Amino acid sequence: MYKSEDLLKKVNEALDNLVYDRQPASLYDPIKYVLSIGGKRVRPVLTMLAYNLYKDDPLSIMSQALGLETYHNFTLLHDDLMDHADMRRGHETVHKKWDANRAILSGDTMLLQAFERVEDCDPAKLPAVFKVFIQTTLEIGEGQQLDVEFEQRNDVTEDEYIEMIRLKTSVLLACACKVGAIMADAPAEDIENMYKFGEKLGLAFQLQDDLLDVYGDPAVFGKNIGGDITSNKKTYMLINAFNRATPAQREELTKWVEAKEFDRNEKVAAVTNLYNEIGIRKLCEQKIEQYYQESLVYLTKVSASEERKAEIKAYAAEMMKRQS
Repeated sequence: MYKSEDLLKKVNEALDNLVYDRQPASLYDPIKYVLSIGGKRVRPVLTMLAYNLYKDDPLSIMSQALGLETYHNFTLLHDDLMDHADMRRGHETVHKKWDANRAILSGDTMLLQAFERVEDCDPAKLPAVFKVFIQTTLEIGEGQQLDVEFEQRNDVTEDEYIEMIRLKTSVLLACACKVGAIMADAPAEDIENMYKFGEKLGLAFQLQDDLLDVYGDPAVFGKNIGGDITSNKKTYMLINAFNRATPAQREELTKWVEAKEFDRNEKVAAVTNLYNEIGIRKLCEQKIEQYYQESLVYLTKVSASEERKAEIKAYAAEMMKRQS
């Protein structure tokens, strides 16, 4: 059995050793840059931990693990461009370091590299692996579009938001777990339970990201906090702040959301103060814990031994303690 930290080290080594021998090099430089500036590597580690529930050679599916990590970073590259974000993991974003055209083209190339790496597997397993991967990529695009549309709406419900983050974020964690299980020849019921485990864990993971965007330490978080507040993202926190606010609090929230011109720091401080008054932080933390516990229920149903499950369970617990 591999420890998650050992798998993380192997993933980073494999990313560092990827060969970029196609031309023009200027197309591939941003890809190398994006994959070199760090990251938690949650998706490839989950892929191999899921495989390791059943088989002892998780490094044998490194190509699929790297494919999912490549795809994840492709989505971040384009997401940063759409959000006009300047920083990612404490470094300049691709469109900031180069330009928007390079971000689009290099991102498109990353997408194709992701499919190429996922495809590099036993032909007998390829249809099942590709089916879940293609479904996942489609759903993530749908989630991203919903996220964009929500910025123009003031009537987004909590249920709509949860569905959006399920599509945009959690299905890729679910895909990672399912791909690992498929590659390990897990029983069909286990494969589906591993998908649900990853899906619920992904919901907790994204809500944690929302929380850190408001309450995280910028030096640890890797980007300025308050980005969601500044751009009026319809997060779980903002939606519930409106739902639970007093008339006076709702009036102040509305003022900040509708403001066309504002001092960024002042807006972030004012909205955060309202969250504190309304009790939004505790509410979000309770929701995170709810989804985390639901994920463990699905893991309990998996037929692998408790000894085999120990490492992926410990990894999930560590994910819930993150500060970035």
